[in-house]
Amino acid sequence: MKRTLAYAALASAAALGIASLAHAELVLSQVIVDLSPGKPPRGDIEVFNDGQDRMYVSAEPFEIRGAGTPAEQRVPAGNPEVSGILVSPQKLVLSPGARRTVRIAAVGERPAFDRVYRVAIKPVAGPITASESALKVFIGYDALILFRPEQFAGDVVGERRARTLVLSNQTNTAQELFDGRQCNAVGHDCRALPSKRLYAGNVWEQTPPFETPVTYTTAAGPSVRQLHF
Repeated sequence: MKRTLAYAALASAAALGIASLAHAELVLSQVIVDLSPGKPPRGDIEVFNDGQDRMYVSAEPFEIRGAGTPAEQRVPAGNPEVSGILVSPQKLVLSPGARRTVRIAAVGERPAFDRVYRVAIKPVAGPITASESALKVFIGYDALILFRPEQFAGDVVGERRARTLVLSNQTNTAQELFDGRQCNAVGHDCRALPSKRLYAGNVWEQTPPFETPVTYTTAAGPSVRQLHF
């Protein structure tokens, strides 16, 4: 469930054609940091330079307000006392084969509802030397950070409207819905259903192939259970 961002920088504009293409390989140990209750409110992402050139990397945090809704906003999270998140370091220099750790830490008390963040970890253009025109391609990642409440409350509620299944996350934390399954009226022709991350307060509509019951596995942090709709 990672969001991947692509970045490109033109190494030389001296010619109209592109003579060569250079790749910078950035690898992360994980792209989701789940700050669940009962554990320290911090997590680490290991950043690895799998390329052949020195790499300049930035780690920029954003708070996601109204996550998963049409009103979703991506707000720069500069001041940890206001945003509730601290990312350190935010600038790295990695030699070929080098590894560094980016620490993600929540600041303050656990919220009543999830606070959702993204940390854009991406290479940035450093000193460029090229004897001919070249395009340098940078691949970065949008890591998801979930700062969850101390106690989970509420439930995922399903409503059937003819063939339409409406799932509503009426809890205070994000739910991962996966391993969806539905069979026909005689228990045959079983189909796999799509998966989705449903943030607190989100509603998801889908049209399963049959009007029979639907089963999903749902996970919120370490809590995993099966639901029937």
